[in-house]
Amino acid sequence: MTIVGAARVLMLTGAAAVVLGTAACAPAPVIAKDPCRSVPSDNAGMGSGTRDLALRPSGPIRMPVEPGTTTYTSPFGARWGAAHLGVDLAGPVATKILAALDGRVVAAGSAAGFGNWIVIDSNVDGKPVSTVYGHMFDDGLRVAAGDVVAAGEHIGDIGNAGESTGPHLHFEYWQGGRLQGGVAIDPLTVLPGIADQSETSGDALDLHRDANIELMASVRSASDCTGFGAPGAGELAFRAAPTEFEPWIRRAGTVCPEIDSPLIAAQLEQENGFRHGPNAPVSATGATGPAQFMPGTWSTWGKDYDGDGTTDPNSIGDAVMSQAHYMCALYQEVSSIPGDPIGLTLAAYNAGLGAVQVHRGIPPYAETQHYVAKITNARGKFVNPNSRGRFVPSGEQGGQIVTAARDYLGTPYVWGGGGTEGPSRGGFDCSGLTSYAVHAASAGKVTLPRTSEQQWSVGIEIPIDHARPGDLVFGDWGPNGPGHVGIYSGAGQMVHAPTTGDVVEEAPIRAGMKARRVL
Repeated sequence: MTIVGAARVLMLTGAAAVVLGTAACAPAPVIAKDPCRSVPSDNAGMGSGTRDLALRPSGPIRMPVEPGTTTYTSPFGARWGAAHLGVDLAGPVATKILAALDGRVVAAGSAAGFGNWIVIDSNVDGKPVSTVYGHMFDDGLRVAAGDVVAAGEHIGDIGNAGESTGPHLHFEYWQGGRLQGGVAIDPLTVLPGIADQSETSGDALDLHRDANIELMASVRSASDCTGFGAPGAGELAFRAAPTEFEPWIRRAGTVCPEIDSPLIAAQLEQENGFRHGPNAPVSATGATGPAQFMPGTWSTWGKDYDGDGTTDPNSIGDAVMSQAHYMCALYQEVSSIPGDPIGLTLAAYNAGLGAVQVHRGIPPYAETQHYVAKITNARGKFVNPNSRGRFVPSGEQGGQIVTAARDYLGTPYVWGGGGTEGPSRGGFDCSGLTSYAVHAASAGKVTLPRTSEQQWSVGIEIPIDHARPGDLVFGDWGPNGPGHVGIYSGAGQMVHAPTTGDVVEEAPIRAGMKARRVL
């Protein structure tokens, strides 16, 4: 927030009442106490302008479908060599899905493996519990993040989206919170009636319940884990940002759905390296605090969000929340300009809304273009992997290699990063990405060697013009073999981790590439 700072002193002066008066940018807090993740809490420091987000205790749990409308087809536990973290209830497309507990919707939309999912956070006897509903089509979502629902409420319709072998509801029950990294519990433990429409014996159901009693008792009891019950707050990776910033960044991610907490964190890292307080560096143009506000802009957007009686750009709470509200307003202002709205919003924060409007896009300023690219690339390392959904292997393994890789689009390239378990050290290199995607798509049955040269020895070579989605494509040939590998995704495209400074992307295959089929 440095270049052309003076040009935006008066920017959006009259827009605050218009934009912030909408529901999209209404103030929304995040619960600060964190007994599940040990992030220091400061209840007194979350006060000004907040509303109570504490979840009321839920009433009794009920079936997530109406009786007689579905058939129990797949249990919780090991399946196809991977963990099946819920149960499946098959039924015709558009069969009603009902909320199993009273609670708040914290996610509703696309998620890897699920097609679309709904996540509802609930307070069950003082413990955080999430219920998860998967495989709805886009038009089968009947709630949105932030909605408060009652048990039995119609929240969606059965579909066949994502990694699904037929229309069904995939239903999960999580002690400790789905986005908080809790523990998935067999839903039969709390809803034995799920199996009433199957031929599973009572003895088998008792075994399911007995196996989970000890696990349930071991889950920490807390109804106010960081981000629990707050839509958007669970998208930030735990401990990715400094602990004093984390609760505020989570809260900032609830201000509007377009500006998420990982983006806020990446922006704070770029702006002033998370430095704050009276001795934090001030830019050459006079921008101050962790969010680098210019004085004139601060006079319009700065608010006392930490409730200490002062409006201070060097305060973490005041700065981060003001940053979020300002970014949400800018997003609305650039929405009519062609291009990536997040990139345009970041450009407006850095160079001024006027510059973006004049150029009808990201201005041709080197600093602004670097600013946008740096933050966009860094966002991936702040994303909570629990918020991505999860990959569910099935029979169509080749196409699923692509699906698994696409789940990490936007993740930073890191030399030596990634492997069969996913990203490491903040990202993937090219062969780390292919190692993960093939391992995931094969349900752990195929483990590739680590380097692109070694991976060239696996499977069979396929003429490049006969490649199909999921085949590996190799290039950058040298005396020891290929120096680069990607995943063919169809139509001449590949998903790959290009090089230092880039992110996992889908791009055209390169000249001279060769293909191998490994599944």
